[in-house]
This record gives sequence, C-alpha cells and structure tokens, in this order.
Amino acid sequence: MMRYIMAGALLVASALVPAIPATAAPAADTPVSRNGQLHVCGLKLCNQNNQPVQLRGMSTHGIQWYSSCIKTASLDALAFDWKADILRISMYVAAQEDGYETNPRKFTDMVHGYIEEATKRGMYALVDWHQLDPGDPNIYTAKAKTFFAEIAERHKNKNNIIYDIANEPNGVSWAKVKSYAEQVIPTIRAKDSDSVIFVGTHAWSSLGVSEDRTEADVVNNQINATNIMYTFHFYAASHHEDNFNALSRASTKIPLFVTEFGTQNYEGEGANDFTWSKKYLDFLKSKQIGWTNWNFSDDERSGAVFKEGTCAGNSFTGTSKLKEAGVWIRARVIDRNL
Repeated sequence: MMRYIMAGALLVASALVPAIPATAAPAADTPVSRNGQLHVCGLKLCNQNNQPVQLRGMSTHGIQWYSSCIKTASLDALAFDWKADILRISMYVAAQEDGYETNPRKFTDMVHGYIEEATKRGMYALVDWHQLDPGDPNIYTAKAKTFFAEIAERHKNKNNIIYDIANEPNGVSWAKVKSYAEQVIPTIRAKDSDSVIFVGTHAWSSLGVSEDRTEADVVNNQINATNIMYTFHFYAASHHEDNFNALSRASTKIPLFVTEFGTQNYEGEGANDFTWSKKYLDFLKSKQIGWTNWNFSDDERSGAVFKEGTCAGNSFTGTSKLKEAGVWIRARVIDRNL
C-alpha cells in the first residue's frame, strides 16, 4: 500500500550500510533465545517447543533512503527499550525506487549487515524483497533467486531468519504470484531447509481485496510448499470492513502474518485512526498473528514513528522523539496485554 517514491530532497541517508559499532551483548533472555527456530504448525507460527508465538516489531523504511535510522542507538532502542521481537529489513527492488537493481552487490551487503545486527540483539530478521512497482514479481524472478540464494547460503545456520519473497504484488493475478513463489521457494530451500518463508498476496498484500478480489483466490489455490505463510497489509484509516472481514475469514483457512501496517491511510500519511488500528491489533492478538509496523524512520509522514531529524542524532529511547503513531505503536510492542 506504500505506493510512493521518495523525492530527491529526501535522499539524505547514505546508501551504503553504515559502520555500526559493536553493541553490548544482549541479555540472555531475548525473543530468539526464548523461541529458537520458528516453524509453521497448522495455521500458527510456532517456536522450538511447538508453541504458537506472536511476533511484534518494526519495519525499516527503504534502506536506500533511511540507513541513518538503522544504527547502534536505534537498534538498541528497538531491541532493549521497545523489546521488539523482529526487525523487517525493507530492501526495495526497482531501479526507479533507487533499489537493488541499481547496485545488487551494495544492497545485498547492506542486508547481510542488518541481519547480523538483528542477530546480535536477539531479534528475528525478516528479509523483505520489497517488490512494489512494477507489481508483477515475475519480472524479478531471476534477480530474486540470485539474492535469496546468497542470503540463504550465508545465514542458513542462524535460527532467526525469515524470508519475505514478494512484498506487495499488484496488478497481477494470484495465480501468477503463486507461480513466482513456486520458482523462488526451491532456491531458498536448496540452501536453508527449515526457515519460514512469507509470500505476499495479490492486490498489495490485501488478499486481493484492493483489486476487487477475495481471499478465496489464495485459499482455493495454495502454494505447493511447506513452512510458508501468506502476508496481509492494512492501513487503518483506509482499510475497513472489506479488508478486515477478508483477514478474518482467511485466518481460519491459511497461515498469515501482517508484515506491514499503519495507523494512517494507505500512503502512510494523514490522521491516525487508532480505533480501527485497535480493532485490527486486538484481532491479531486473538489469533496470535504476528506483525511489523511501517515504519522505523524519521520521514515527514505521520507513519514514520520518529520526529523529523531524529535519525541525525543518537537519542531513540523513551517517547520524547516519537510522533503520535510512534508512541501508540511502541506501547503495543512493549506490552503484550495491549
């Protein structure tokens, strides 16, 4: 649903992965130490003890634009102040979005680095192939295979890796998304046999709703693979009954994970709708469906959790640097009763 490209004036962050000094060793009690290698059991994401687990965390903004927001102080805040379970590493793909296509080596190395940083802090690392425009993931099949083969080869022995192979397919049928997934998944499995893989659903990961389809497309034509989950995105100020009801129905049929959502409109801006946000998050809690919020940056939109200019400094703990949405989201990452 994040259907925008950053203006040139916002391209202020270094495109190279910043040198992140060593942080203090994480406490023994971390999300990964508690839960270990995850797997899909029935409709749930389960931990090493076969118990359902609901992960809560944050998505980076595009790492080509906001790498300054992903550094020692901010990641320490996310892991130890927010107590997040998971960091979604959002790597845009298309050249017109200044993504992976412009320099595959640079962006692959950035992702390697951020995986290591999440690992040091005991968080799960969700590797997001942020395909968005063009919307047909099949355009990138060869590139996706190259990227994920290297990521899986290097990190296959870690127990905190999750792969998200298609962010928001759009303008393309579910059958074509499925075809893409059934080509890319074996590439990962050849290197990493047991990590969970997420697949975006059609119509900007809305289970088809945003293009006048329904979850039946996926439910009746599931991917021929194991240990996978399907993703759903929502923006609370834009997506009400139709989207919520599709999520509710689908949750009884297929394993789901919300890899992106906002409390604003589908552009990640405008007024916060905390009423619908709470309705969604209460439902996700009841179903033990995990989520990552968009986004862990200081861009000018209301969907970025930090106030503008925050990422130039090193103060990220507490709430003084947070926008209204950031305060609300942080509370729900910290407190599992909310």
